[in-house]
Amino acid sequence: MANDAAAKTQKVIDQVADTVQQGNYQQAWDNFWATYSDSILHFGRILVLTLLIILIALFVGRLVRKIIQSAVAKVPSLDPSVGKIFYSIARTFIWLFAVLIILDLFGFNTASLLTVLGAAGLAVGLAMKDSLSNIAAGIMLLLLRPYKVGDYVDCGSVSGIIKEMGLFTTTLSTPDGIFIAAPNSVIFGTPVKNYSRNETRRVDITVGISYGDSLPQGIKILQSLLEKNQIILKDPAPQVLVADLADSSVNLTLRFWVPTAKYWDAYWEIKGQLKETIESAGLNIPFPQRVITFANAIPEDKKNA
Repeated sequence: MANDAAAKTQKVIDQVADTVQQGNYQQAWDNFWATYSDSILHFGRILVLTLLIILIALFVGRLVRKIIQSAVAKVPSLDPSVGKIFYSIARTFIWLFAVLIILDLFGFNTASLLTVLGAAGLAVGLAMKDSLSNIAAGIMLLLLRPYKVGDYVDCGSVSGIIKEMGLFTTTLSTPDGIFIAAPNSVIFGTPVKNYSRNETRRVDITVGISYGDSLPQGIKILQSLLEKNQIILKDPAPQVLVADLADSSVNLTLRFWVPTAKYWDAYWEIKGQLKETIESAGLNIPFPQRVITFANAIPEDKKNA
């Protein structure tokens, strides 16, 4: 059958060539069109349908994106990254479906192609099980929302400010500007400590005063320091507690609550005022020292040696 078609095509080509050599171009075109008009029109229809399918895929993709964005916006508990990921998945399926339709228009056996793709997908899935676990973990993180973009978190071996949440990885930035890309499965399997989740945080600062100083006076001046600060919250009330009777000092802990966004402002401000506050009250911040007592008295002639 293929030989007959080739012979027919060669016959038409020979006829067109003879007609062209005789200078009858109109007849050559008529012969060509009479033979291939059906094929040309069929191919033209396929091209038009292909363009139409691409336009429909673009339209459906934009419509799905608007629907997903609208749905996510109506649920305040969902992170905006959820919408991006679901749209990415939906867009992939839309274009995969469009490509299969176009291939079918051009005469490809899409059933066999789907079988091959299914077998290849299974093999790839088994080979990339760790990557698939990252996808599953990423979806769970987006739904459970232990953190959001902008939060400072500590996830075992990694810590930093969340910059982006993706299907495979979560990207972070450390306070000193280091970029970190952590697999979602690692974060999902580790306890997450979120420093930005709550509206307020407690600050603990420890400072020592001398054993020879008045303890009530030390507590009073430090309490006054905390009460005068505008960042520190009044409820819960700030406290000054005796934390430890150390070797060289009585350690007092200043414990107070601040808005989470002002944590480091309050921390550095109080820390910088401690030395001046203590010394202005006549108290001392002792340095480590050790008193040595000899079991036997030192002879007078050796004390000045």
